[in-house]
Amino acid sequence: MLEKLFKLKESNTNAKTEVLAGITTFMTMAYILAVNPSILSAAGMDPTAVLLATAIASFIGTACMAFMANLPFALSAGMGLNAYMAYTVVLGYGYTWQVALLAVFVEGIVFIVLSLTNVREAIFNAIPLNLKKGVSVGIGLFIAFIGLQNAGLSVDSSTLVTITDFTENFNTSGICAVLAIVGLFITAILYIKNVKGSILIGIVATWLIGMVCQLVGIYVPNPEAGYYTLFPSLSITDFSKLGETFGQCFNVDINGLGIFNFIVIVFSFLFVDIFDTLGTLIGVSTKAKMLDENGRLPKIKPALMADAIGTTAGAVLGTSTTTTFVESASGVAAGGRTGLTALVTGLLFLVSTLFAPIFTAIPSFATAPALIMVGFLMFGAITDIKFTDDNLTEAIPAYLCIIAMPLFYSISEGISFGIISYVVLNAVTGKAKKVTPLMYVLAVLFILKYMFL
Repeated sequence: MLEKLFKLKESNTNAKTEVLAGITTFMTMAYILAVNPSILSAAGMDPTAVLLATAIASFIGTACMAFMANLPFALSAGMGLNAYMAYTVVLGYGYTWQVALLAVFVEGIVFIVLSLTNVREAIFNAIPLNLKKGVSVGIGLFIAFIGLQNAGLSVDSSTLVTITDFTENFNTSGICAVLAIVGLFITAILYIKNVKGSILIGIVATWLIGMVCQLVGIYVPNPEAGYYTLFPSLSITDFSKLGETFGQCFNVDINGLGIFNFIVIVFSFLFVDIFDTLGTLIGVSTKAKMLDENGRLPKIKPALMADAIGTTAGAVLGTSTTTTFVESASGVAAGGRTGLTALVTGLLFLVSTLFAPIFTAIPSFATAPALIMVGFLMFGAITDIKFTDDNLTEAIPAYLCIIAMPLFYSISEGISFGIISYVVLNAVTGKAKKVTPLMYVLAVLFILKYMFL
């Protein structure tokens, strides 16, 4: 039955590998079950309700990806988009979180229409192959940067970022940073030795070492500072809380909304989500070698539709934009190639609604090594970009795309810089014929975004 549904042999994989890959993806994404409620609670939403909405929306979107596209990509509430909803739309603009959810719902409907009309697919196919390679590399650096931050290794400073002081607060932040380094070496050594499931083993091993450190007193929990016990609780989630957010996107007084401002909010969600999703699909598909000779993803249309359905369902349930996660690359790195990987991840999100405290107990220092290692694996695509004198109009945009993603902390900003520079450099240097009309349109839209949003 699994072979019939997911065509495992055709993708040179098997059920065991796919299941392991799905678990790996979930383990690297599970942090969203703790982070998203924390962010959206700042907008006045109930944390438990957000956790349930996030988990269920993740299951719906990821299951759609599994059955509609047969791709190993998982979906959940997008980082950045949740912060935009809470801190800009609600706390900044003064809208209620119900209005913000309505904007996300409208965005999802627009996404479905765009997916049906092939607009998003056309955008994906219009991006040059070298730029797609640059996107993959940039996402790799972006993932690695997130990993360094989650590990507590990269911290704020007068130089914007620096390495942490291991001796300061050693029993909390210091030991967590050390454990992340230990976990990175464990993961790297296992990967070098071709151990199956090396990334997942690295996560679990690092977590277990952390538990030992807590038992002997090296790691000391300090909830006030954000350092909690590494041992999961066995409490059950209160499902009645979901009623506090479910369907609240429709509980809005339309007459009281400023229609222009609302459209701007919807467009902002739409713009960021389109290019975050496209960037993620490009990057992870490149790593999985799923792009054809023209740099196109054959199953892009159903993949985008799954993303749109996930966003719409998530808004109804009570969470911010649901989008394809870059952490899907960890499952791909573990061998995932079909929708079975995604289905396993989605089912684990569903299970997490029963035992959420256990899954959210996975410390960030344990998943950080996986993200850093996946970043390295995706960075390998840089060798496919020709940095030669006869290819500078493609190499420079790819380079700008690569550095913009981690430095601006945004996949979409990296794509924006890549597209704008590609169009400008080719148009000015007499190679305008290389640029498709859609690339010109995209460049203009990006420029307008910087001018008015």
